[in-house]
Amino acid sequence: FFAKLGVKKMLQVGMLAWLVRYGLFAFGGVESTGLASMLYLGILLHGICYDFFFVTGQIYVDQEAPEDVRASAQGFIALVTYGVGMVIGNMVAGPLVEHYKLADGSHDWRHIWIWPALMAFVVLVLFSVLFNGKKTEKSLISNSPL
Repeated sequence: FFAKLGVKKMLQVGMLAWLVRYGLFAFGGVESTGLASMLYLGILLHGICYDFFFVTGQIYVDQEAPEDVRASAQGFIALVTYGVGMVIGNMVAGPLVEHYKLADGSHDWRHIWIWPALMAFVVLVLFSVLFNGKKTEKSLISNSPL
């Protein structure tokens, strides 16, 4: 996939998969549409989301970071994505879920899942406009063991 798509498109595929996944969760609830298969498809997309976003990001950092700071760069990306990112996500998710709590104690899951879908869309657009990984694409392809 690196040779075919390059780093930027690989990351874009991962972000697009997150957007689609959250959209499937928003519109696939049994209560709302009766399309439980959409929930299963959203679950199946997790592998594409993870591999095309997190793994590609880790490979990108490994290629871009100078050898003497490579381990620190990998630790930093792990801290940002798995540490700070998850803390912020949890801080936002609690109030968001509480905001969409219904009178009977259930939740309006469609509106809850639309928010991360919108955030994934915004990140995808910003990334598409601001990221330039041309140098790394060439080095990843030339250093590929395949």
